[in-house]
Amino acid sequence: MPDALNSNATDVIELTRALVRCESVTPREAGALDLLEGTLAPLGFRCERMDFTQAGTDDVANLYARIGSGGRHFCFAGHSDVVPVGDLSSWTIGPFSAELSDGYLFGRGAADMKGAIAAFTEAATRFLGKRGPDFGGSISLLITGDEEGPAVNGTVKMLKRLAERGETIDACLVGEPSSSRRFGDMIKIGRRGSMTVDIVVRGIQGHVAYPERLDNAVHRLSALIEALVREPIDQGSTHFQPTSLQFTTVDVGNKATNIAPGVAKARFNTRFNDLWTSKTLLAHLTERLERANTALGGNGTFELTFEVSGESFYTPPGPLSELVAGAIRDVAGVETELSTTGGTSDARFIRAYCPVLEFGLVGESMHKVDEKSAVADLKTLVRVYETLLDRFFAA
Repeated sequence: MPDALNSNATDVIELTRALVRCESVTPREAGALDLLEGTLAPLGFRCERMDFTQAGTDDVANLYARIGSGGRHFCFAGHSDVVPVGDLSSWTIGPFSAELSDGYLFGRGAADMKGAIAAFTEAATRFLGKRGPDFGGSISLLITGDEEGPAVNGTVKMLKRLAERGETIDACLVGEPSSSRRFGDMIKIGRRGSMTVDIVVRGIQGHVAYPERLDNAVHRLSALIEALVREPIDQGSTHFQPTSLQFTTVDVGNKATNIAPGVAKARFNTRFNDLWTSKTLLAHLTERLERANTALGGNGTFELTFEVSGESFYTPPGPLSELVAGAIRDVAGVETELSTTGGTSDARFIRAYCPVLEFGLVGESMHKVDEKSAVADLKTLVRVYETLLDRFFAA
């Protein structure tokens, strides 16, 4: 057995700690991918940096590592970038110190999702230690540095490059922290779509003492907001929660106390289920707004601009979800729930290429101060991932 397979470099706890110490806040690589490449290459993985750039966006570093060139191909996908730490004084343990305390590993990325990346690596190490490099298939790690950012120079472009050169993936697991309250209690088999909409309302500016001469844009906007939030958009579907619409900002920029503004702006985000596409949902919301605006009378108008970060998607229960659920049951003794809750992930891109689901650590602390993962959960995650590989590549 190669020395690398016995190295502490692949121990899930120590590798997670080393990754957390890399301050890889999007779009910085900060050594995280270099660390992974240095760990995977001695195991026999062919490591390829896929770094992308696009006008108007930050350059992003990504890593694709694969062992094997034929047979069935199982891909572990994830992201090495993390969100900012926020108010540093609020942390009780340094966000990049990767300290161990009371059975937990603390630090930004411990849950989302450097712990899972380390678990990918140790699981592959264990599998290769048993089967050797000629196991009759292929294992890859597709690691982006752009998941927490705009997600334009990461997974989507990596997948396109693989497809262009004829590489196919048979199944993919994204290591997002899918567990809700207890390790293994939830697998994500789909996600709602996400669309952000900016609305600009135009009325007539005027002196507040002469209301007959003005059309207050704030009043008009408030009526349009009410038209969107007064009634639910839908009641949900078989596999998804009801569509959610939340306003995130309202802006006027008016410092005067005696002027009614002629322009008001707002932004909302909607997380929509599989009853809609972004196109059909936008048409529905626009119709609601048009009816409300007409009912107000006057000459006020509104304009919409939008950005779609992902459509809703769903991977029907089947061989992949059964494989993962069975491994969780046999390793952790937990009956898992198949869910589509939560935010978006890069699975929204992968689903166009192969069956995909998400399973990882408990996500209660992700993006929060004092992010952490239980040491015991990290070790159990390795065993689940190893079991997946054993069964996926069963002789």
